[in-house]
Amino acid sequence: MLDTKRHWFKGIERKVGFIFSKFHPNFYTIISLVFALCGFLFLIKDLIVLALIFFILAAGMDFVDGSVARFRKITTKKGAYLDTIFDRYVEAIFLFGLLFLPFPVVIFPSYIWIFLILFGAMMTTYAKSAAKEKELLEGELKGGIFSRAERLIMSFIILLSLIVTPQYTIYLIILMAVLSNIAAIQRIYRSLRL
Repeated sequence: MLDTKRHWFKGIERKVGFIFSKFHPNFYTIISLVFALCGFLFLIKDLIVLALIFFILAAGMDFVDGSVARFRKITTKKGAYLDTIFDRYVEAIFLFGLLFLPFPVVIFPSYIWIFLILFGAMMTTYAKSAAKEKELLEGELKGGIFSRAERLIMSFIILLSLIVTPQYTIYLIILMAVLSNIAAIQRIYRSLRL
């Protein structure tokens, strides 16, 4: 849903692009992975506040790299491709970190719910790229109830929940698993309907 509202952030994007324009956009893309790995290490050591900070920094670098590329007018297909690949790694690193935490069993063990988040996220992304590859649509398939921006926000909420109310975090994980797969189904449906 938020991926269709990029125009809301144009003013901020220009300022961010200017502030961080000293380095190449790919530098920030790579740094996002470094921050995510730091977040992972803090997460598995149960240092949740530090994990939250580093995953926020990783997400921030994802905004910075695109802002810098557009500000410096050096957007490339290879840069966009690299950004997309690193985004998936950052997401997977976060979810992998959750596997090391003790959660109660709610219908299924937590690792099943975490797998379903990963599967839903993967299918949401793949539904978009497959629709383009198979020429089911001309432009990019965007939107839906729970795209990457919403998954990022929910990831931060999960980390906050681990700090404030850890006993309820599993329910947020379940919600994320359900919404991620609904988003994938939405994109598949929209691709076939167009």
